[in-house]
Amino acid sequence: QVQLVESGGGLVQAGGSLRLSCAASRSLFTFNTMAWYRLAPGKQRELVASSIRSGSTNYADSVKGRFTISRDNAKNTLYLQMNSLKPEDTAVYYCNAEINSAFGAPVVYWGQGTQVTVSS
Repeated sequence: QVQLVESGGGLVQAGGSLRLSCAASRSLFTFNTMAWYRLAPGKQRELVASSIRSGSTNYADSVKGRFTISRDNAKNTLYLQMNSLKPEDTAVYYCNAEINSAFGAPVVYWGQGTQVTVSS
């Protein structure tokens, strides 16, 4: 079955950078959509960035110009490059992958998350 494993989180100072990785157990072409979400204490889960098979991407307004989502299909890995990090970016970041269905809800997969902490 499908597994998604996040890595690359850690502690960084404001203004610094991190690259998160999401290693999938099968080809990224399996999924119609892949995305990064984040969950911070006291806040709702937020869609940070998404990518479809063609490579088209979308970003939350709060991260536009700072974060970049990308795919390495040869390595079955999704990345989130995070630059100019702010304390407000502190959260657990989750990898998400979806397979669309013509019947009912899509099949959805989640990683277990990786902690990103940005100090001021």
